[in-house]
Amino acid sequence: MSLMGWTQTDSTLVFLMKLDAEIDPRTNRYTEQALDKALEVGADIVVIEMDTYGGALNDADDIRTRVLEFEKPVYVYINKDAASAGALISIACDSIFMAKGASIGAATVVTQDGSAAPDKYQSYMRSIMRSTAEATGRNPQIAEAMVDETIEVDGISATGKVITFSTSEAIKHGFCEAQVDDLGQIMERSGVADYELYEFELGLSEKIIAVFINPFVSGILILIILGGIYFELQSPGVGFPILAALVALVLYFIPYYMNGLAEYWELALFFIGIVLIGLEIFVIPGFGVAGIAGIFLSTGALILVMINNDLFDFSFVPADTIATAALTTFLGLIGAFILMFVGGVRLIDSQMFKRVSLPMVMDAKQGYSSNFKKESFLGKEGVAYTVLRPSGKVMIDEEIHDAYSRGEYIDKDSAIVVIGQEGNSLKVKMKA
Repeated sequence: MSLMGWTQTDSTLVFLMKLDAEIDPRTNRYTEQALDKALEVGADIVVIEMDTYGGALNDADDIRTRVLEFEKPVYVYINKDAASAGALISIACDSIFMAKGASIGAATVVTQDGSAAPDKYQSYMRSIMRSTAEATGRNPQIAEAMVDETIEVDGISATGKVITFSTSEAIKHGFCEAQVDDLGQIMERSGVADYELYEFELGLSEKIIAVFINPFVSGILILIILGGIYFELQSPGVGFPILAALVALVLYFIPYYMNGLAEYWELALFFIGIVLIGLEIFVIPGFGVAGIAGIFLSTGALILVMINNDLFDFSFVPADTIATAALTTFLGLIGAFILMFVGGVRLIDSQMFKRVSLPMVMDAKQGYSSNFKKESFLGKEGVAYTVLRPSGKVMIDEEIHDAYSRGEYIDKDSAIVVIGQEGNSLKVKMKA
């Protein structure tokens, strides 16, 4: 009987979850949620249906620890492959069942180009394979030989080859209880005649999160983030562009964070980059080190959150994953620039923009005037009360006035002279 929910009965409740993808932060999170759900519904037995070539060692270690510590029996059904990290997780289970033609082993740690990782990683993998086999009553030497080609096991492996067992070999050497075709045969061999099956599926919120970590959607969110910030700077106070940017920012970072990809330091890099860009625009004259560093940090952070790196260690990150993350980010940047330079004028002239902006012009021909200064300030001298880039404030005769230069940068406290007067502002230049 297969149920998507469960009502308490006297029969055994079997909880089925599937690991049929690369072992990474997403499968790590999936496993955590699945085992939590198994506890919640009161599962008597958990069955992991597995088909994986492996993945990230740190995530596999998390999963195997979780399996070892689970309070109810955990079985694994290898319906095709349990290689590398998959072998580690399988050995952590109380019972291993395999389909005809399946395999388990080949747990050597490799880098993104397929070559063997440095010995420190191999040593760690050997140790956790050994300790896991000891914890579940399997031959620890065989488990180590699945990692290290230099380990020779009499009658099983020769030096120079890591162990990979077929179904019959795994049964012979204690790494598989039996060959089975389906879950029913597993339960039959386990002495369970009456059972109900709970098949675990991700909830709606997790499915939504999966949508937002799609590279295509991530690229669109990057476009909205950058475009929103740009249009807000172009028209301060409108509110809608920056609101769109903030919403896109949340939708970009939160899913990656919840899937274990975005780390705190990556989020910090992004916001430091934004602060540096802001300082370059509003505080520091010109465009130099701060602006370039800000662009580099914020763009780099957008790429890093998509990649399961260990503090800039990309040894175990597949090259295609890095390429996809970089391409997604740069396409988002290009799209944002196109939106800025091509769509900017159209947006400002659109009816939607006019609804949230103040389009009225108080023209002098209609009788409006902004010149409230009754006296002439031409030729008067004073000092720059703030930095002028080119606008700012000046102090003349102990009074502060709005002012602007002819385009040049005037530092604070510099001596100035008034050369023009327009509206409520003074046009000034540095005193020679």
